[in-house]
Amino acid sequence: MIRWRSGLSYLLPLGIGGGLLLIALLGAISLGETSLAVPVVFKAVANALGAQYPLDPIDQGIVWNYRLPRSLVAAACGAGLALCGVILQALLRNPLAEPYLLGISAGASTGAVLVAIVGLGGGLLSLPLGAFSGALLAFALVALLVRASRLRSSAGLIILAGVAGSQLFNALTALLIAKSANAEQARGILFWLLGNLSGVRWGAVWLTLPVVALGLAVSWSERRTLDAFIFGSEAAASMGIAVRRSQIVLIGTAGLVTAVLVSQVGAIGFVGLVIPHALRLWVGSGHRRLVPLSALCGALFLIAADLFSRTLVKGQVLPVGVITALVGAPVFALLLMLGERGR
Repeated sequence: MIRWRSGLSYLLPLGIGGGLLLIALLGAISLGETSLAVPVVFKAVANALGAQYPLDPIDQGIVWNYRLPRSLVAAACGAGLALCGVILQALLRNPLAEPYLLGISAGASTGAVLVAIVGLGGGLLSLPLGAFSGALLAFALVALLVRASRLRSSAGLIILAGVAGSQLFNALTALLIAKSANAEQARGILFWLLGNLSGVRWGAVWLTLPVVALGLAVSWSERRTLDAFIFGSEAAASMGIAVRRSQIVLIGTAGLVTAVLVSQVGAIGFVGLVIPHALRLWVGSGHRRLVPLSALCGALFLIAADLFSRTLVKGQVLPVGVITALVGAPVFALLLMLGERGR
């Protein structure tokens, strides 16, 4: 198993990851049902910023109004979900913890669907606020199930509680759709629930990027706290960490990031599970390396998944959540087998 320890080897993967992210963004903007040359992409972006290059208006619209915001939101969602996985896995001391498996994404979906169908609230922030409320409610339910159980020492109990919570909130979402949505609404919502980037525009960019940047800033500032939580809350308290405050800040951050992302693109699984788990095999459990590399690799993974979702079936766009599951499930199974052999 390769572990990077020196300062140079820490900066090297960050630099490589940053370069690959730029290449991935350029590829995602250039490729699709209508492929565009790289110079066309640069000219379209420059024109949107005030330049006057002669360019086909259709190509200009494809780049600026469709592919660029979609790719930026994909990068933000991948980075944010990976960071949420890092936070939850450290706090809960469980490598299987992530928003999708813990039911947080399902709760956020229920809250967002309630706002969208029933019409609670209004304006740009009503959907994220509904999703945030659902996410926190789902996590509170999982925590209550774990607290009420007689098997609190079981490492897998939190996942079982998360599965139960997911099923409950998925059922509530289905009930809301069945009772309140018409056929067209139901089809659109079900497609969105699988993870859909087709409808994102610049409004989603301005909402997701700052929230994910906040999540990255909090995760980075709390990296030593996350390191301490690996050994348990009692060990963290013995190191002088304000355990309750840190838990509230970190869980609130994970809930906020998950809720905003779900409100914009639906529930996307396996990103927060596979990316941190794979990186721990490479760089170890130290969050000084794990936090920034998880954000980079999560962004790369979801950009690639979105590109496949647009090009895998000619003339049809698949939900990006389908691609992450098709890739993430076997990769995670492989990681589990490699982890067991390495013990």
